[in-house]
Amino acid sequence: MSDASCLALDRVSPCRRPEGRAAGHQTWENLLFVHYTFPAEVVRPLVPADLDLDLWRGEAWVGIVPFEMKHIRPAFVPIGLDFLETNLRTYVHRRGEPGVFFFSLEASSLLAVEAARFGWGLPYFHADMSTTREGDRVRYETRRRGASPPVRATFEYSVGAALGTSQAGTLEHFLLERYYLFTVTNGGDGKPGRVGKGQVHHLAYPAHEATLHATHDDLMVAAGLPRTERAPSAVHFSPGVEVEVFGPWDEPEAAEPDGPA
Repeated sequence: MSDASCLALDRVSPCRRPEGRAAGHQTWENLLFVHYTFPAEVVRPLVPADLDLDLWRGEAWVGIVPFEMKHIRPAFVPIGLDFLETNLRTYVHRRGEPGVFFFSLEASSLLAVEAARFGWGLPYFHADMSTTREGDRVRYETRRRGASPPVRATFEYSVGAALGTSQAGTLEHFLLERYYLFTVTNGGDGKPGRVGKGQVHHLAYPAHEATLHATHDDLMVAAGLPRTERAPSAVHFSPGVEVEVFGPWDEPEAAEPDGPA
């Protein structure tokens, strides 16, 4: 789909809380958003045909988001898990709904990994992870367990000026304010995969500028993207949000894909 069509998507309605009871509750804290741009033709083969790429100014954006997950629990459980997570994602839409597609997600909790794989079909991996602070600098490290060759990522950053919440139509809103997530199972024998959709609800991210002082990343290469030594196209930070989780739901069977976005 063309960039103009992507710009015409409704990016406000997904911010509203869906009706009904949430399936789970989470707190996301100290999120670093590191974004790189790639030509659409580089990212398109890595995204299921059931999903269209969501482009900004003709380019696909890939985000690496390390953060802290707190109080992760189903709605009926009073006590939750705390762990570290890093997700690698790109931006997609399906039938006019903008969301994220995850290439991979690292988590320091094996229980969380198994639950997300079973319940959501998400590509989670168990990893050794740590976060440390020295002065105004934060260092975040992850190393995927059992991976050969090693899959590691390190981010050292500092937080800058507050930007407030982003407005629809800005790059920050395009990158940060994503409320749908899509998964696609392998249909096998050339058949279309089954598309699953989940939704989260939270207040808009309070965003900050951020400076990345040092980085090493194997996650993009492990997902099939080319290694890049260039600086990120955008870096942001948010102290976090309280989150309600809805779904997952099976989407109606996909129609024939329209071709590359």
